[in-house]
Amino acid sequence: MSEQLAPTPSSPPTPRIMRGFEYVLFNSRWMMAPFYVGLVVALAVLLLKFARMLWEFVLHASGYKSTEVILDALALIDVTLVANLILIVVFSGYENFVSRIDTSGNPNWPIWITKIDFAGLKQKLLASIVAISAIHVLEAFLNIDAAFDATRMTWLVAVHLVFVISALLLALSDRLGGDHGDG
Repeated sequence: MSEQLAPTPSSPPTPRIMRGFEYVLFNSRWMMAPFYVGLVVALAVLLLKFARMLWEFVLHASGYKSTEVILDALALIDVTLVANLILIVVFSGYENFVSRIDTSGNPNWPIWITKIDFAGLKQKLLASIVAISAIHVLEAFLNIDAAFDATRMTWLVAVHLVFVISALLLALSDRLGGDHGDG
């Protein structure tokens, strides 16, 4: 009878254990799919909110002053930008972290669906946040006669500037970090 030596505690894991571990890690990416489905549900809820806002806008627009029309239009743009933001996160997040999207059978799909990498996703997210923030600052500015609050306006502008500077720094760092002397 031959004796087999038991592996010592300091020995590296066997290739089979490593492959199993890597298999579990690799397939855990599918746990992200329900998050993206949840964002699609949030998009549907946002669509209902947009439809309600649009309906109220159409019903009351004839009695509005021009600034009120602009403010309501900006609110519609704000909701649309948030919806775009959700859509960008759903498509690029799924494509980058879960599975590739096959667009070959869908010639009408936008080309960007499969072209946004993680750096592009960060930039698009921050650009959308900057645009949403700018709309809020503009709304406060247009509504300045009705209710001027210097503290609130200062905070809105300060937060907006933080978003703008963050977006610029992120774009700069991506450009510097992404250029590895290839050209």
